[in-house]
Amino acid sequence: MTESLFVSATAHGLNYLPEYYADHAGMFAERGLSVHAKACDPWTGVLDDLDSGAADIALGGLWVPGMYWGTSRQLTVFAQLNHQFPKALVMREPTPEGFDWSMLTGKTVLAPGIGGSAPYAITAGMMREAGIDSAATTFLRDLSTPMFVELFEDGLGDAIILDITTAQSMSDRHTGHIVVEYADVGGLGPNSVYYCRTDRVDELQDRLVAFTSALDAAMATVKATPVSELEPLLAEHWPTMPLSTLSAACTRIQQSRTWDTVRIDGAASDRWMRILHEEKMVGRAPAFEDLVTSRIVDAAELTTVG
Repeated sequence: MTESLFVSATAHGLNYLPEYYADHAGMFAERGLSVHAKACDPWTGVLDDLDSGAADIALGGLWVPGMYWGTSRQLTVFAQLNHQFPKALVMREPTPEGFDWSMLTGKTVLAPGIGGSAPYAITAGMMREAGIDSAATTFLRDLSTPMFVELFEDGLGDAIILDITTAQSMSDRHTGHIVVEYADVGGLGPNSVYYCRTDRVDELQDRLVAFTSALDAAMATVKATPVSELEPLLAEHWPTMPLSTLSAACTRIQQSRTWDTVRIDGAASDRWMRILHEEKMVGRAPAFEDLVTSRIVDAAELTTVG
């Protein structure tokens, strides 16, 4: 018998490729699942969908369950799609001698935020970890990525924080230079995770285990597959983006640890919550055990081994 699972995501991005591949390659179907996924605009629609039952699970940043922890909206995280932060910093000129966070002191950085505060928060957090006062940098926030890209290319700001695909696109158009990839300098971090209403975990468990097992297999395949073999799927999902740009961006992610595992690293989760606490985005930093249940990944790994 095939069971349905409905996913609402905060975006439709290249960093989500393993999920799209799992559906394309029939990996969900092999495990008795029919997965129905959509991207919400605005992204907060994922919360509405969880409330109404239109979605069983949501895909997005760990910071969302982190901010809601301890409130009336109870959410449980059960797996991740990104083991690192697949973002990049683009500046107007290259940095041939290497990049240092102190280069942003006194500068204006565009931090797209219409999809959330994560691009700003992780950048400021990494600056603080490097001993740099992020308050000495002006961050322009709260506008969409396309709007900030257009403004940057017309002269606003000194740097811009972007997803890998958009950063690669600017590099290809020669309107900016990727000076640092966050996966290279930022360590581990559960950037994109799957979560559901806490009161539905037991009900959904079997479907979540099957989903996570398929995702785990897809992640390993996508990371190891030559990009040329993935190009038809890339073109299908992002038909308006030059295939050369998509392929180069995909290669960058493959070479990082972004698609290493569906299992969330406890220390990485705690670090992300500490950064959010430093930004006053959470009143108290929730511990890994407060946000994440590992029983789904544990069961999925046993299913894979079996």
